[in-house]
Amino acid sequence: MYRWEITRAALAQRVFAIVRSKTYDEASATADTLLSAGITSLEISLTTPFALEAVTTLTRELGDDAVIGAGTVLDAASARMAVDAGARFLVSPSLDASVIRTGHRYGVPVFAGVSTPTEIVRGLELGADALKLFPAADHHPSWVGDVRAALPQAPLLPTGGVTIETAPEWIAAGAVAVGMGSALSEGDRETVAKRAADLLARLADAVPEPGEAGALDPYGD
Repeated sequence: MYRWEITRAALAQRVFAIVRSKTYDEASATADTLLSAGITSLEISLTTPFALEAVTTLTRELGDDAVIGAGTVLDAASARMAVDAGARFLVSPSLDASVIRTGHRYGVPVFAGVSTPTEIVRGLELGADALKLFPAADHHPSWVGDVRAALPQAPLLPTGGVTIETAPEWIAAGAVAVGMGSALSEGDRETVAKRAADLLARLADAVPEPGEAGALDPYGD
């Protein structure tokens, strides 16, 4: 698949799950719960022990049934190792040109971290496939609408502090998708399944208001 095809697939549900755990077994169990609940895109944070092994296992077992990426990718070395492990996309909390270059060299999209309009423009210049607004808790969804009024070409992914209740607000404001960790994955399998179904239904119904800057979705149909 080309980078743009992977990006579209990774963001198709308007949410990608973030798995950050204290052990490999915990990460594997969380990923399995999320995937069983219907989530088709998730990242394994490199802060998780043996994260790359988890990426390799999930990618091999799931094939095209899910899009598995690596998160907290901070430098070129980590980016290359993640690609070699089979990561389909890379996510970073920061804006690092070497991570973007490395991912693109091997046909892997990169969602780079930003928190200001200046960083957003820089990320676009560097060719980031999407821009992770982090931490989203520092902003209100209306901030996305304000920024995209001037930068409608910016594909923003609010992450960090996004909840089931606020996720649709971010999408309605013009975000392409949201990233969610424990707010999505916490609880037993039944709880997560119900929460995921509720979230996906809410996101499917959330659309930018007509005439708003957010109506331009670079990865929409």
